Amino acid sequence: MQAARGASLSSSDPGTKSARVSSRLIFAVAALVGLTIDQVSKAWALANLGDQSRPVIGDWFTLYLTFNPGAAFSTGTRFTVVFTALAIIAVGVILFLSRRLGSRLWALGLGLLLAGVAGNLTDRIFRDPAPFRGHVIDFLRVPNFPVFNVADIFINVAAAVIILQSIRGVSLDGTRHDEDRSAPEAGE
Repeated sequence: MQAARGASLSSSDPGTKSARVSSRLIFAVAALVGLTIDQVSKAWALANLGDQSRPVIGDWFTLYLTFNPGAAFSTGTRFTVVFTALAIIAVGVILFLSRRLGSRLWALGLGLLLAGVAGNLTDRIFRDPAPFRGHVIDFLRVPNFPVFNVADIFINVAAAVIILQSIRGVSLDGTRHDEDRSAPEAGE
């Protein structure tokens, strides 16, 4: 049984190849759909929200348009170019890691992470006041929490998926850490 499981994880196995193809497709769709939702929601916020808060669920959830030059919680507002550079590096790392995908859940997590990082990066590159110094559009507000956007939601969901997969011991390629240790024993 263990030998069969170890053999099915080899890269020459057709099932593994189809798992990689479907994982890469999930990654690409999650990233593209997520980025589209983020950018459409920001365009809507710019077109429809002014200086006033719009209640959605009383005072608990409101829409309020802000422009954030910094990172989370508006920290580091003088370092917009640094955050832009870090986001570019993050996109590159995510794309590099996506080549190893063999797990659908990892694919979803990395796809959402790419959507979130790229969504906020798009703002930093193309929005006012200047290229690579643009302010991120935030418009979702709950009490006692900074205003955020859809990209931020995707980043947090991705973090939860990545933590879950790590706790479960599942690698990017879909193998489990306990299977990695038992695979050589199965061949003996």
